[in-house]
Amino acid sequence: MPEVMKTLFLNPPSYEGFDGGAGARYQARREIKSFWYPTWLAQPAAMVPGSKLIDAPPDGLTVDQVAPLAKDYELAILHTSTPSFPNDAKFAAHLKEVNPNIMVGMVGAHVGVLPLQSMNGAPAVDWVSLGEFDYICAEIAARKLLKDVGGIAYRDNGRVTLTPPRPTIENMDDLPFVVDVYKRDLTIENYFIGYLQHPYVSLYTGRGCRSKCTFCLWPQTLGGHRYRTRSPKNVAAEMALAKKLFPQVREFFFDDDTFTDDLPRAEEIARELGKLGMTWSCNAKANVPRKTLEVMKDNGLRLLLVGYESGNDQILINIKKGVRIDIAREFSRNARDLGIKIHGTFILGLPGETTETIQQTIRFACDIDPETIQVSLAAPYPGTELYRQAQEQGWLQIQTGELVDTHGIQTAAMNYPKLSSAIIFNSVEELYRKFYFRPRKMFSLFGGMLRDPEVMKRRAREGVEFFKFLHERKETAREMAQSSAATASSAGD
Repeated sequence: MPEVMKTLFLNPPSYEGFDGGAGARYQARREIKSFWYPTWLAQPAAMVPGSKLIDAPPDGLTVDQVAPLAKDYELAILHTSTPSFPNDAKFAAHLKEVNPNIMVGMVGAHVGVLPLQSMNGAPAVDWVSLGEFDYICAEIAARKLLKDVGGIAYRDNGRVTLTPPRPTIENMDDLPFVVDVYKRDLTIENYFIGYLQHPYVSLYTGRGCRSKCTFCLWPQTLGGHRYRTRSPKNVAAEMALAKKLFPQVREFFFDDDTFTDDLPRAEEIARELGKLGMTWSCNAKANVPRKTLEVMKDNGLRLLLVGYESGNDQILINIKKGVRIDIAREFSRNARDLGIKIHGTFILGLPGETTETIQQTIRFACDIDPETIQVSLAAPYPGTELYRQAQEQGWLQIQTGELVDTHGIQTAAMNYPKLSSAIIFNSVEELYRKFYFRPRKMFSLFGGMLRDPEVMKRRAREGVEFFKFLHERKETAREMAQSSAATASSAGD
């Protein structure tokens, strides 16, 4: 049997401070230094003997530092996204310059949705995956002929050819653990998330989400709308190993789209984690019943990441969120009563947004008062229903790939007849300021800093980063205004 190709898995170098790697839910620079784990790459890396995973952004690695490694490998697999694709295509070409014989593949939602466009836009790339790519990577690394690998687009005598689709992975327990790859190739102290204790480790216990949110990338491209899960015993075994490998970790995070989609399973995993004495957090929908919250809290749950999105019921209906404002309020009260912290996420500029609904969302965020918040701009990723709607309705302010500016900061990608992209963009800062600069919130945050010197040091750094981010957003706003003025002038001529 032929020897496995020497394989390099890469999250390529990007913008300075850019935390929007292809595995992030929003591939954009965040308000403070934040890096998610490259779990989507670590999974196939665990299936390829002798492989190496390089996550360039958190390690601060540049193109000049990473590209020379190509000479030591036969196969390089890059995880890409819509905002990062142009940069990643150039990086792929750089790898080929260093080693003309290296095979380069790209994986991720963007290339899966736009395979022909991606192959044409990245001439140095030999193949791209069309869906889940774990077994694709393993088969290609094992030297299987590209024509015999299901679920890819590849170059065949100068022409791009698509192979038959491959079935969705059903038995998630068959996939190997990722924490061994984390231990081998990553420096976990380099990974920060503002609302999680540091150091932290994140991974998946399942793929897919039962919700039908029109804007959400992963269920509509890679994961699907069935929640395919690992067994609680399998999850517990990896968590026991993770605790042994990383005794310094203060918190573990489950990055499943909605960990609480299967309530009995969530409770069973919680009880397993309780036996291990672990502190953990997860993604949840704002409708988890109090009984389940109690079970999770009693077994080590510290925080829930909750996508509230908007304070307006009609917008929630428009995006098929599947939760009403009154249900979200009751859930938030229950979590607060039980001592569960919440990191709430909001999206401005969704279909139906007006200046009044923006103010409703600001009031709602302040009323439910999560511990921390994140505010994003509606991002129409190719492959999502929101993207199709935006194209049909003429809402797109940008062309594909321009979801971030030259600094990696999110741009307002959509423009409505009665709500300009500039107003949407500027409302992000307004929400942040009105939420965080309230006396009660400032007192709460300062209290946490006084109780823990490590928290004080970290919050001081994050405060500097946050105000720097707001300053850079002002630069982006000026650039947007100049661009709009130039467009209007051209139309007038």
